[in-house]
Amino acid sequence: MGLVDADETPVFQPLSGGVSSMIARVDTRRGSLCVKQALPELKVATHWSAPLSRNLAEVAWIREVSRHLPQAVPQILGEDASTFTFAMQWLAPERHPVWKNLLRDGVAEPAFAAQVATLVATIHANSAHRPDLAAAFANDQNFFELRLDPYFVAAARVHADCAPLLQRLAERTAATRLALVHGDISPKNILAGPAGPVILDAECAWYGDPAFDAAFCLTHLLAKCLWRPQSATAFLACFDAFANAYLERADWEPRAELEARIAQLLAGILLARVDGKSPLEYLDDEGRMAQRAFARRFLLAPSTTLATMRAAWKEDICQ
Repeated sequence: MGLVDADETPVFQPLSGGVSSMIARVDTRRGSLCVKQALPELKVATHWSAPLSRNLAEVAWIREVSRHLPQAVPQILGEDASTFTFAMQWLAPERHPVWKNLLRDGVAEPAFAAQVATLVATIHANSAHRPDLAAAFANDQNFFELRLDPYFVAAARVHADCAPLLQRLAERTAATRLALVHGDISPKNILAGPAGPVILDAECAWYGDPAFDAAFCLTHLLAKCLWRPQSATAFLACFDAFANAYLERADWEPRAELEARIAQLLAGILLARVDGKSPLEYLDDEGRMAQRAFARRFLLAPSTTLATMRAAWKEDICQ
C-alpha cells in the first residue's frame, strides 16, 4: 500500500476486541496507523464463517460516509483488495475512548447517545432511495451470513415456538431496501472523539433496512442495564435520547412504520444476543434468563412503539 519505506521494518502491535478480523496498530517512520484484515472464520464458540469480501464492503462504506461526514469515520490510508486488507487512520484511545468502555464505567450521557442517533439517521437519510448505492452495496449474502443467519435463524433453532416469527423477521429484513446500513452499530464500534462520535467496523455494510441499525444500538443500551444495574436509569435515559433523536431525523419513510420495524427487530436481536451465535459476553445466567424472557414476550406479542418496550424493560428488569 506504499505506507512504509523500502528499508523500513514497521512495528506491529495486535489489538484485542475483534472477533472477525486481524487488527493491529502499526508504528512507522511516518506515524502510527491501523491495519485490518478479514478472517475466514470468526473467533466465536460456534462455527461461523463469512465471506472475506466483507472487508471490501467496509472500505466502501467508510468512503461513502466520509463524502458527507468525514469526521464520523477514520480516514482510509490504503487498501490491498487482493488480501482483503486495508489501513486506516490511528485514533489514539486517550482522545477517542470506546463508548462501550465508558458505559461499563457508568459514564452514560444521553447527549452523546443522541449524537450517535443523529449521525446514524443522517447516514440513512443521505443514502435513502438511492439506486446507485443500492447497486453498490447489494451485499445480501454478506448480511445474511453475518447477521440474519447467526442472529435470527440461529435463535429460531433454539426457540421452536418463536421460529416462524424469527424467520419472517429475517425474510422481511432481507427484502427491505431503503438506505445504507452499517449493520453493527454497537457501543464497542463507536468512539467518543473530540469532534463527536466516530463509527468503526462496517463489515456488515449493506443497502437494506435502516431499522436494523437503530434496533441494534438500542439492544445494547437495554442490555447494559443487566451488566451494570446501578447505572440502569442512565442507560434508559440514553435509550430515550437515541430513540427520540433517531426518529426525529428519519424523514425517508413514515415514522410509525419505521418505529414498528425497529421495535420488532429489537425483540429479535435481544433474543439473538442470548441464544444466537454471538451471545453478549457480559451477561450472567440470571441476566440471560431475564433478557430471553423479555425478548420472547415481545416476539410473541409484538409492540409497535419503543416507549412500550422501554417501560416494560424498566418494570421487568430494572426493579
